[in-house]
This record gives sequence, C-alpha cells and structure tokens, in this order.
Amino acid sequence: MNTLKKNIYSTALAFGLMLTAVSAAQASAIEQFKAFVVNTKTAKGEFLQVQMKTANGVSKVGKSSSGTFKFARPGKFIWTYIKPYEQVLQADGDKLYLYDKDLNQVTIKALGNAIASSPAAILFGSVDLDKNFVMKDVGLKQGVEWLEAIPKTKDSQFDTIGIGMKDGVPVGMELRDSFGQLSIVTLKNFEKNPNFSVDQFKFIVPTGAEVLRP
Repeated sequence: MNTLKKNIYSTALAFGLMLTAVSAAQASAIEQFKAFVVNTKTAKGEFLQVQMKTANGVSKVGKSSSGTFKFARPGKFIWTYIKPYEQVLQADGDKLYLYDKDLNQVTIKALGNAIASSPAAILFGSVDLDKNFVMKDVGLKQGVEWLEAIPKTKDSQFDTIGIGMKDGVPVGMELRDSFGQLSIVTLKNFEKNPNFSVDQFKFIVPTGAEVLRP
C-alpha cells in the first residue's frame, strides 16, 4: 500500500459529518457539539480531506482525497473515498472493514479497539463523550466555533482532534497525529437523520477479494 493510501487509512476513522436541530448561533462549540451528538442519530454527506505538510516552519497543502459518508449512531458508518483511490471504511456496529478496490483486499478488525479513542468514536459513537475524551473550547476562527478533543488513552494515534461548529453543524475537523502531521477535513452537503434500510451497513465481501484479519 503506497504512502497516500496509508495516510488515508490512518485518518479515515476521522471521518464523519453531522448536524443538530439546535438554536446554536451564540452557543459554544462544546454546547453545539453535545447537542448535535444527542439529536443526530443518522446522517450523510460529503467530505474533502487534505494532508498538510510542514517545511521550515511553513505549512503547505499536500495531497487531498474526497468522497462520501453515512452513519447511524452508535458505531455504524460507511466512509467512502472516491478520489484519488477508491476505498471503503465501513463499520457494522461489531466489525470494522477496510476495502481497497485496487488491491481487491478487505481487512477486518474488531470495532471496539479500533475506534475507542478515534475521531470515529467521537463522531459516530455513543453520547458518553467524557468517557474517552477531554474537551475544551478554543474559540472563534473565521466565523466557526472550535473545540479541541484530547483522547484519554495513550494508545490513540491522534494527539488532538479539532472540531469546527457553525449553527449547530460540524463543518470541519483538524486531526493531529503523534508525529505532528495535520489532516484537515471539510464537511459539506450534510443531511440530518435520513432513513436507512436495516441492512444498509452490512458489509458484503466483494467476489474474489482477499480477506485479512490482523
């Protein structure tokens, strides 16, 4: 798997996008986000993810990827990369599946350990946010209220997870890993509480795909 695909996989759990029916024009980021988590049971939308590079103290835009997402709380989601490579990160509430179309390969992991203190847990998980994260408001930037979530467990691959809220809607994420690398995710075309079929999040292994269970 090349470097870009590894970067995509390492931050893919970051993906989620949601909205809440709350009058949040003057609410802090944490107030907006907690209301969003309680009131948004399902969602779907689109994302743009950019890897930032820092050279000589200057940050520059690196490679980008884009796609779609859908989720049903708690623990069910489909995060689909369309460009530049087709990949699917999917959870059915029990298992986590990573499907690489180019390799025709599926990696399957237990869901609990895979997302316990990840961006997926804070976006797609239960309403008990304080169990796995320490959160604080960091203020207004360009019309968006931001909060910072710090995983309580030491084995999380992310040091900090920034979430930008505007009018009760998560509009962006900033993911900083233990190596100091930064990924920026922009969330758009968010639809709150759509109806999904019962088997919407059931993963079906593509014909002929190699299955890995690390």
